[in-house]
Amino acid sequence: MAEAEAQRMHPARRGMYVLPSLFTSGSIALGYYIIMQSIRGSVMADPALSAAAFDHASLAIAFAIVFDGLDGRIARMTNTSSAFGKELDSLADVITFGVAPSLLAYLWGVRQLPPSIHPEIEARVMHFGVVVCFLFLICGACRLARFNISVNPQPRNPGRPGRKYFVGMPIPAGAGVLAAVIHFEGGSPVHNLWLSLVWLALVAFVGFLMVSSWRFWSGKEIDTNTRKPGRLLVLLVVVIGIIVEWDQIALLVIALGYLVSGVMARLAYSWNRRFHAV
Repeated sequence: MAEAEAQRMHPARRGMYVLPSLFTSGSIALGYYIIMQSIRGSVMADPALSAAAFDHASLAIAFAIVFDGLDGRIARMTNTSSAFGKELDSLADVITFGVAPSLLAYLWGVRQLPPSIHPEIEARVMHFGVVVCFLFLICGACRLARFNISVNPQPRNPGRPGRKYFVGMPIPAGAGVLAAVIHFEGGSPVHNLWLSLVWLALVAFVGFLMVSSWRFWSGKEIDTNTRKPGRLLVLLVVVIGIIVEWDQIALLVIALGYLVSGVMARLAYSWNRRFHAV
């Protein structure tokens, strides 16, 4: 009787391993959608349709970040983590948060520049844009590779003892910064040469943060299994409500706030070291 019960439970247990991979596959599908929408936005003659396609691509990155967070948490909650799932998750991150955002960043921020009276300068900016957006992709891939091989990594500017941090900005957060800016602009592409250079500077800076050894909040200390989940639930509902109601501003504040938090943590640590050294 016990053996028959175990045999009935075994297929269900094996089926649970598929659940996290489904979310990972959804993230890959969103990456493909981002690439297609980015290309669509770059070739549309109607400015409104072009902006809508770019905006849809940026929102898809936001949904992909949610999927990326769920697959790992579900795997840990159901105790179904596997080497296959980890490898698939890394490949998904390279596609969805590396290849797709780098293409979107170039087509939205550089490729849509109108003809100017200085075609040589414009051509150089476009070539420079290809290099910068490619570097974003490389930095993201290196960040993932370092994360996969690191065991208990420590940031160069350690924070509160016992609290876990990411070493360098995670690639989903880096892609989220680019997506938040594009969505804040309603997907309307950059048509100004100087704004395009500012955009490329932001893309390059985000790439640098990903390969840096600065600390970024991981959020791993949030306990979803707490006996009093009421406060966490209320906070989650409030955050979702704010994002739904004021999505453009809220997503930009969250993305840039996370970026600035890492920069400020590094500056504060450097300042404290100099202060104590005097």
